[in-house]
Amino acid sequence: MTTLKQLIIISLSVWLFSGAVHAQVLEEGTPYDGVYEKVWVEEKRPIPLAYVREADVLWSKRVWQVIDLREKINMPLYFPTTTIDDRQSLMQVLMAAVDEGAIRAFQDDEFTMTYTPDEIRERYAREETRTLTRPDPPYEEYDTTFVIPLNPEDVTKYRIKEEWFFDSKRSVLDVRVLGVCPVRERIDPETGESLGDQPLFWVYFPEARNILVNAEVFNRHNDAQRMSFDDLFMRRMFNSYIYKESNVYDRLIQEYIENGLDQLLEAEKIKDEIRNYELDLWEY
Repeated sequence: MTTLKQLIIISLSVWLFSGAVHAQVLEEGTPYDGVYEKVWVEEKRPIPLAYVREADVLWSKRVWQVIDLREKINMPLYFPTTTIDDRQSLMQVLMAAVDEGAIRAFQDDEFTMTYTPDEIRERYAREETRTLTRPDPPYEEYDTTFVIPLNPEDVTKYRIKEEWFFDSKRSVLDVRVLGVCPVRERIDPETGESLGDQPLFWVYFPEARNILVNAEVFNRHNDAQRMSFDDLFMRRMFNSYIYKESNVYDRLIQEYIENGLDQLLEAEKIKDEIRNYELDLWEY
């Protein structure tokens, strides 16, 4: 009887162990970096947004914001600078989609005039003059001009255009991202000095969602909970500041406030006005 029990236990152990080994081998002969096949992001579809009627919108405010990629919370939009585990930076994803014709690149934030991929590369290629030394005697120095193509690593900011509104049917203050614009630093080709920000092109966000939803972004909290760029924007997992709100003069904050600190305070004031609108509606 004891021998029979031992045989049953050994048989079960061998069967369970072989099953566990088999579960880890997805394809014989090919090493797999992980314990399961990751397909969730690749198969995702954009979550439909709630339908909004004009008659239900009691109040709305259009604002333009800046996402600075030098801030720690925004770094997943910048890294990786090279493709890692099929992950790319947001700029790499956008440029690849524009090249393939999956999304359009617009010249303005009203989405009226478009760029072709060749126009983008030609317009934003940099010319840089460098002094080199000839390899043969008398080793003279000479100046030559290099054409530096548009590099995704140069994009250090993003501008987003969005609209906040109060939907009376759902009784919520909601927001919709309308456009995204990569921004790089403008460099003087002669002196090498910074000339301020240079917006590259605008992407219509509702159109880009079909691409961003299948592009994975790093989730610093949980490797098993994979997240896409669409998730990041829809959950608003970024930090930003307002540089413009809709106004009769169509001017930026920096055009009527010179001091940088005062500009940030004005941006926070606009944010507080948006947040407080919903609270004020429920006061008795």
